[in-house]
Amino acid sequence: MTSYISNSQLIQDLSIRDLTDPNQGAHAMQLLLTAVVENLTRTWNTDTEVLRLSAVVPVQDNYDKLGFDADAVTRDRRYSRYIGPDVMLRSHTSAYIPWILEQMDDASDVDRLLVLPGLVYRRDAIDRMHVGAPHQVDLWRVVSRPGVTDVDLMAMIESVVRSVLPDAQWRAVQADHPYTRGGYQIDVRVGDAWMELAECGLISSELLQRSDLNPDRWSGLALGMGLDRALMLHKGLDDIRLLRTEDPRIREQLLDLEPWRPVSTIRRDISVVVHRSVDGELLESVELLSITHYDDLPDAARVRVGLDADQVNASIRMTLRPIGRTMTDGEANLLRDRVYRAVHIGPSSELIDGRVPRDSRSADDERQNL
Repeated sequence: MTSYISNSQLIQDLSIRDLTDPNQGAHAMQLLLTAVVENLTRTWNTDTEVLRLSAVVPVQDNYDKLGFDADAVTRDRRYSRYIGPDVMLRSHTSAYIPWILEQMDDASDVDRLLVLPGLVYRRDAIDRMHVGAPHQVDLWRVVSRPGVTDVDLMAMIESVVRSVLPDAQWRAVQADHPYTRGGYQIDVRVGDAWMELAECGLISSELLQRSDLNPDRWSGLALGMGLDRALMLHKGLDDIRLLRTEDPRIREQLLDLEPWRPVSTIRRDISVVVHRSVDGELLESVELLSITHYDDLPDAARVRVGLDADQVNASIRMTLRPIGRTMTDGEANLLRDRVYRAVHIGPSSELIDGRVPRDSRSADDERQNL
């Protein structure tokens, strides 16, 4: 069963500022996007068309016409924001591509770079690396001649990577996409780790055929990139939420592409009195992984955790490290459940061990025992 977003949530989503749009105020994301596009234009000496279309798209354009299977997991209500049975908030800016290709005359002479930037709408939990409405750009070179090859694709990747991270090492890992052939995921080296920057490939013959363009005559390249992550990597930011902050010390740094100058943080230690517990020495750390708001959870998840509209779902990780012995899974599960009962305020419980029902031990009892 598909879950539809409420009218209030739709209004809220459509009112989010698009940081790629100069008409909504200056932002460093626009400068980075301009650098990427200008480098590609110089590389190919081609026409460029920037398109900003409605965030509300037909489900067919977002999925079916791009070749997504009917049972593709990305269609699930856990990941997509449906307005109705046939309409949704775009989950990627590629949703415009079928309509654009359908407007092209099969007999025309075309060599064009299509630039489609904007917000896309997901159901991601909000944390340092994810938001529910990130920015994306699709870069498609469409050519009315055959023969665009993997060599051209590699040149495109090189140009994009050099625009975002001029000195970065990059790699192309094979990846499948329903609307490309010979697809890749582009990773860049950041410190000791590889991080995904973009996905790309040659435009598939099937997509061209569905758009009434002869694949023996037409060819091209397709690349999609998350602009939030690209800007974070370029400036050295460690939290995606900084891109929208109203703090003037940070906001002024988001008007250029200069390296990030960290803003001082304030830390305070809290000393509290708690009941002594023999289990206390087992806890190494507690980490808040994410906070997900009511409107960002599908109906089934809201019901499962018993979430009210004025509440949020917090994901917390405990790291347990006993000294001098090995802890069993059963012991860890019992401790996890004790902490869960002490802090969870929802009407239903999700216990791992399951030996102690919620009703038989109150949260106050558990707090005293921790």
